Parts: sequence; C-alpha cells; structure tokens
Amino acid sequence: MSRIERAVRSASSKTRRARAKKIVAYLKKAYPKPRSELAHTTPFQFVVAVILSAQCTDKAVNRLTATLFKKYKTALDFALAKPATFTKEISSIPFFNNKAKAIIGAAKMVQEDFAGRVPRNETDLVSLPGVGYKTAHVVLGELHDVWEGIATDTHVKRFAKRFDLTDNSDLTKISKDLEVLIPKKDWKYVNNGFVLYGRYVCRARPHDCAEHPLTKLWPPAALRWPKAK
Repeated sequence: MSRIERAVRSASSKTRRARAKKIVAYLKKAYPKPRSELAHTTPFQFVVAVILSAQCTDKAVNRLTATLFKKYKTALDFALAKPATFTKEISSIPFFNNKAKAIIGAAKMVQEDFAGRVPRNETDLVSLPGVGYKTAHVVLGELHDVWEGIATDTHVKRFAKRFDLTDNSDLTKISKDLEVLIPKKDWKYVNNGFVLYGRYVCRARPHDCAEHPLTKLWPPAALRWPKAK
C-alpha cells in the first residue's frame, strides 16, 4: 500500500469514527438500557428465542413461544423433546427444520457439557449448534451483562451500510469493523439501539427519513438504501 493510499484510509477511518461517535451518543440517550424484546423466563429459553428469531420477527417468535415455553423451560426439557413433535410445534416460523435440529442439539450440549447452564463466554457459546457470533453476543449481553462484541443482525447491517461505517457485507466482519470504530464501553448500546431504531423509527423500505434523528446527524444516509441481502 502506497503512502497516499494509507493516508486516504486513515482519513476515512477518522471520519467514520467521528460519525460513529455521534450515532452511538444518540443511541445511548434514546435507548439507555439495552434489553431484548424476545420474551423468555429462563436463560435457555432466551437462547432458543434468539435462534428462532433468525430471518423472523420478534413478534412472530413471541407469538410462538407464548405457548411453546409453557411446555419447554430448561435445557433438559428441550433436550428431551421428540424431534418430529418439536419440529411441528415451531413450524410457523421460517427454516423450522434446521432450527429444530439446532435447538435440540444445543440443548443436549448445554445439558451434557455445561451442567444445564448457558455458557458465559463466546468460545463455548459458538460451539453450540445454531449459535454464531451474533447470537453468542446477544445472549451474553442479555443474560450475563457481558459485552465482549457487537452483534450484527439485519438492522445493524442496514445502518452500518447506510451510515458508511463499513465496506463489508458479512455480518461478523461488520461486527469487527464496528468494534474498531466504537469504544468497548459503548458496545452494549449498538445492537439494541439499532434494532429498536430500525423497528420503530426508520424502517427498511426506502422512505423520506431526512427528519429522522440519525439522518440529521449524517444527511447522506437519506439517499443510501442498501439491499438487505
């Protein structure tokens, strides 16, 4: 890389870091207490809810789990579930076959390898079927108040691209880009903040958002509508 290329990249990084600082300051103020909207009463139920929420809305998951979680509460309950029955029970959501296998497999691992307790670190969590970087850090934050990474879902990806905070499309790479731009003490506000902002303020379909709080911080975002995929 030439000196000029390094200088351009450095300037871009500083600009993005400054923009990210303003965005996170708003998210901290608007959503000061990060909390998932996925309903649950036990730790493993939350793991299940997050797995179910992939490519699915929280509302749809909550409708399903309102009944499902009366039957299944602990990791042992899910581990003992009959695959055919459980698959049918969650068939109202997308990719239910794969999710059923992942949930039962994860439940068995948690029961056998972690004494029925949801792990408290990324390495152990991502060893579970159906749990990747995003799910692991959503779980760590919600259950253990541990914020060792930024979880990137479709909302975070959308705003990271719209506000030019990343050049990547891979979710984990976007997480790593954001973790470089944003101080670790503020990581906890990013996923939850973008999710709620995207859900209730600035939705995915192109629309006039010039007067939205974050767009006012960086007006070019009003004309940037990256594809979801």
